[in-house]
Amino acid sequence: MKKTLVLSAAAMMLMGASSFAKESTLIDFSLLDADIHVKMSDHDEDTEPNENKRTVMDYSIAAGATYTQDQRSLMKTSLYMAEWEVELNQSARNVNSVSLSQVVAAPVRESAPVPFAGQKVMGVRVVFPTGASNANAKIVPPFSIPAYAVLATADDNGDRQEPTDEEKASGRTLFEADSEETPAYGVVKNVGTIKSIAVTTLGMNFPHGLYVMLGDTDGNHRRYFMGYLQFDGWKTLTWNNPEYVSEVRTREVRVYPIYPRGLPFVKFEGFQITRDAVHAGNDFIGYFKDVKIIYDKAELTTERDIADEDLWGIVTRKEKARQNSEMTKFGNKQVTRYLERSKQATEEAFTSSLVSGEGGNGGSSGEDDAK
Repeated sequence: MKKTLVLSAAAMMLMGASSFAKESTLIDFSLLDADIHVKMSDHDEDTEPNENKRTVMDYSIAAGATYTQDQRSLMKTSLYMAEWEVELNQSARNVNSVSLSQVVAAPVRESAPVPFAGQKVMGVRVVFPTGASNANAKIVPPFSIPAYAVLATADDNGDRQEPTDEEKASGRTLFEADSEETPAYGVVKNVGTIKSIAVTTLGMNFPHGLYVMLGDTDGNHRRYFMGYLQFDGWKTLTWNNPEYVSEVRTREVRVYPIYPRGLPFVKFEGFQITRDAVHAGNDFIGYFKDVKIIYDKAELTTERDIADEDLWGIVTRKEKARQNSEMTKFGNKQVTRYLERSKQATEEAFTSSLVSGEGGNGGSSGEDDAK
């Protein structure tokens, strides 16, 4: 009888360990298309969508007191794909490569034999140097994705509303998934050990390497080699953790206090494309659909007998301070860009001095003089 109980307990432990492993979509770029128009400057008269409503962020918190309320209302950005940046390493940077390297929202043909046909994915162009030198480029979001941004709906102008009771009760943050089955917007919480990472990408026979960059709760920044892009068509590239131990009995088990540590998380920090010196430089073109992870849960999320956070409020205070820190960091860079955008020339051509009523001394044009 005693032996039977021991075997049953061991079986339950193994079954539980396997059931804790979970697959989540860390980020799905098809969700990051523009769906609202946010004015970027005082002279912005466009109406075309230019930001993503779900991920729009107000960075005026980092602006000084000299800005008016109207100016602060323009200080917004989002994870819309065209807002992402290409950061070339120092030896690969020149005027041509910096100006031409960019990220766009790329529409997939309706006739494409993939489930996301008709949607938009991330399209990347990187201009590498033609000389024989190693080079790399990082494709990064316009701001470090905040892990603690408050979940709240934005209106069509990009202004965040007060969180509803339902949003507060969900316990989720802005860039988490809406439910267990839906994709996240760059942040997945309750992550223990990562078992595998997958990237859905369209290869075009470039011999370059692809890395996924992730950050975590403790401020660690890691990159994971997914493989080479020398293939044609859609493919899922996978990284499998070589140090992942499936057998529970041989794992190094660490026990952490349940409260007030909070839930460990990982967040998406971008891609890195590496080009070897032996390969041809110039243009690289790539397309990316999503990034997924399989991981062990860090904690079992069950309802406890005492509402610890309601009683002590430790995690709330910590997360609030962390959120303010994250907002300030990404806001400083965005405020600088707002200033540059405001100072940018809007004229497309010179005012003619040869046409009456368009400046100059009002003289006749050369054509009239010829007559």
